[in-house]
Amino acid sequence: MSILSDQHSGRSGARDIPVWDPLVRLIHWSLLATIVVNGALTDVEGDLHEWVGYVALGLVAIRLVWAVVGPRPARFTAFPPNPMRAIRHLRAMRAGDDTVHLSHNPLGALMVYNIWATVLAIGVTGYMMTTLRFFGIDWVETAHELAFDWLMISVALHVAGVALDSWRSGVNLVRAMVSGSKRIPHGKNVE
Repeated sequence: MSILSDQHSGRSGARDIPVWDPLVRLIHWSLLATIVVNGALTDVEGDLHEWVGYVALGLVAIRLVWAVVGPRPARFTAFPPNPMRAIRHLRAMRAGDDTVHLSHNPLGALMVYNIWATVLAIGVTGYMMTTLRFFGIDWVETAHELAFDWLMISVALHVAGVALDSWRSGVNLVRAMVSGSKRIPHGKNVE
């Protein structure tokens, strides 16, 4: 893979490669904030809970549009959902491969799509509960709660995956999502 922008960092031989643009990072951290606020701080019966949910839906919608028109690392084509590729990636990891993926690795890509779909499911079922047709319907509320429970499991797996991949590859992925650049250690294969 060609590395277009390559700046050396303070660490011997490490290089910083811009990956995540400001909009991707803003949406990532803002979506996290909406999940924390609605999961832990708002009254589930209150207007604030509903409006924070709409913000979360809006963030995912903007990110989906950005995945079509944004810069290359933000596009769907940079991290297509491919279960077979994810399985091959898992096998390669088990065999000691520590290749650095400039965008999401194949497992991370599946998680991103999972989280987006889950937030959309939470938002749609949440909206349904505000309509006359679905207000008080048990299956809608159950689906909303189950989707939120699945989101919590997914977020925990996402955090664990970030920690594992940061350790395995030597690239601090949290730093990358704050700064926008991945600091690639010297000698690492980049895909």
